Amino acid sequence: MKNICIAIAAPSGAALDDAAVARGIARLEEGGVTVHNYYDPGDKFQRFGGTGAGRLAQLEAAARDPDAQIVMALRGSYGISRLLPQIDFSMMADSGKLFCGYSDFTAFHMGLMAATGRQSFAGPMVCDDFIRDEPVGYTLDQFWQCLQGPTHRVRGMATGNPLVDVEGTLWGGNLAMLNHLVGTPYFARVPHGILFLEDIGEHPYRIERMLLQLLYAGVLDGQRAIVLGDVSGYRLAPFDNGYDFDAMLAYLRTTLPMPILTGLPFGHVKERCTLPFGGRARLVSDDGGFDLTVTDYPTLARPTR
Repeated sequence: MKNICIAIAAPSGAALDDAAVARGIARLEEGGVTVHNYYDPGDKFQRFGGTGAGRLAQLEAAARDPDAQIVMALRGSYGISRLLPQIDFSMMADSGKLFCGYSDFTAFHMGLMAATGRQSFAGPMVCDDFIRDEPVGYTLDQFWQCLQGPTHRVRGMATGNPLVDVEGTLWGGNLAMLNHLVGTPYFARVPHGILFLEDIGEHPYRIERMLLQLLYAGVLDGQRAIVLGDVSGYRLAPFDNGYDFDAMLAYLRTTLPMPILTGLPFGHVKERCTLPFGGRARLVSDDGGFDLTVTDYPTLARPTR
């Protein structure tokens, strides 16, 4: 990956292991990537990657870096919500950078799209995708293949999905973050979209409740399909009395007005695809899963328009 420069910023949480971050940067550099790190572990504040002003300064410095093509979030957790009113999304869009992250970074994707219509990438972050003792080939291959473009394909494996062949604008991310933004200026309305979702630590009833909120708020009007990634990290209780993920999914499939598919390799998992937020997507399913093919998005060879 020669002649590629990644600028690292921590708009959300601080690194849990600063030594691991150094190893991750070294690994990127060994692969031929130039890394400009704007995160200083000495500046961490409480659980965050710096004070609010400090994290905003990191993000702005990364976006203004004349050598960087990619701005990558250090990690997720929580923190971008505090910065949304101060982020100059027009400057971010005009920088031409390819912004990448997931989880808490969903708020940045949404804010950027809402303010400017510009696209970004739901994909890896420094922690923990580049700091693992054993790098996950699928995750890293997906990232580099996607950014090289001009077409990106993701195969999802699952049985029991409805048969679909639809096209639309690809958008989504962390479901809790999307719900958090409903009714704010940072919520991008995407007509005729294909909505991808993931979450962690949310019981199936909370997933159901959040999707019903999107439905009742009109967010799901005209959506072509919903594609679910990883939903895990929760604990069922005896009083759930048979209500589990499958029961929730069956209810939603009879309630929401669009097909719902499972099996997207995305979320808080080791093997994670990269998804161009705002790209043009075609979703085609079969008995064993589905193919999600994305075009018309910025790449390393074709900057953001």
